[in-house]
Amino acid sequence: MACSSCSTGKDGQPKGCKNNGTCGTDGCNKLTVFDWLSNMSLPGGVEPFNFVEVRFKNGRKHFYKNTENLSLSIGDVVATEANPGHDVGMVSLTGELVRVQMKKKKEDPESPEILKVYRKASQKDIDVWQEARDREEKIKQRSRQIAIRLNLSMKISDVEFQGDASKATFYYTAEDRVDFRQLIKEFAREFNTRIEMRQIGLRQEAARLGGIGSCGRELCCSTWLTDFRSVSTSAARYQQLSLNPQKLAGQCGKLKCCLNYELDTYLEALKSFPKTDVKLKTKKGTAVCQKIDIFKGLLWYAYEGEWMNWHKLTPEQANTIIAKNKKEEAVGSLEEYELEIQMEEGDNKGFKDAVGEDSLTRFDKPRQQRKKRSKKRKKRKGNTSKSKNA
Repeated sequence: MACSSCSTGKDGQPKGCKNNGTCGTDGCNKLTVFDWLSNMSLPGGVEPFNFVEVRFKNGRKHFYKNTENLSLSIGDVVATEANPGHDVGMVSLTGELVRVQMKKKKEDPESPEILKVYRKASQKDIDVWQEARDREEKIKQRSRQIAIRLNLSMKISDVEFQGDASKATFYYTAEDRVDFRQLIKEFAREFNTRIEMRQIGLRQEAARLGGIGSCGRELCCSTWLTDFRSVSTSAARYQQLSLNPQKLAGQCGKLKCCLNYELDTYLEALKSFPKTDVKLKTKKGTAVCQKIDIFKGLLWYAYEGEWMNWHKLTPEQANTIIAKNKKEEAVGSLEEYELEIQMEEGDNKGFKDAVGEDSLTRFDKPRQQRKKRSKKRKKRKGNTSKSKNA
């Protein structure tokens, strides 16, 4: 990830600012918000909303109160209140949109738990912050070695330093509960700072680390997705996808979030289709649904005992037969309804595709005929010359 001002290096890190998503131009930041109210002035007598949204490493965001009435804009580096000390982040949103976001996330502006913004970050604050961030990769590798030596079934995925380098937060994933009391002691002795262990899910881990999905684009969870809704296998069944865990699972090992994107459209289309477990009763026999095609709007049925012969019906025709079966009215066979579809398709054949009428080798045929004609002419000339000589 990189913006136009810093480009991308060999390892995928931004080449210029080397901040990996927190550059000052706000061009390569994850979850960047466009302030569409920035050019609009407030009505007379209305005070500006004195809360700001501050983003930290890997898209972590919090709301802070601007008690000092600082003139802040998107992209400013600020020092915020933390426990203990202070943290350093970047302003991601200001003004009335912060009010909208706080209402959306059910944050009370009057809550005493909301921390405040101290000041705009000085050069000393930024230097300490950058030095702490440069240490994170080495500390992550060392912490993994210590966890392996202690035989702990956990995976340390990321390390985040507080802005004043007084505390380090270790994000880890684990299937079971982990007793890391001895681990914290060794971390504090090794790194000489306060230690906080925070367990995250597999999807949160993928969002923090990032990557490229099977679609060829960056992971949705690391670029724009903010809420992780549960994904079930029924979403794949409704979309008629093969239940192959290798294809349906993402890099986090869970079902892909994109399975939910088109699910509502499929459910809306399936409302006109009858249920697949409902059998059609006719005089010829009982028919069972074998396959449905949502895009073409067709169903295929087969009589019991004649599983190789499929009959194509539309959802309207299948619903008509089901309605007659409920009224105990006699239905001859499925072939009657299938003939109606064939007649409708025959009526629509009046429109022809001018491109598809001729084959691609249509220009080669006359050449072959010419060669045959030339051979026949040569034979005729040879026969006439022989007769003359005779």
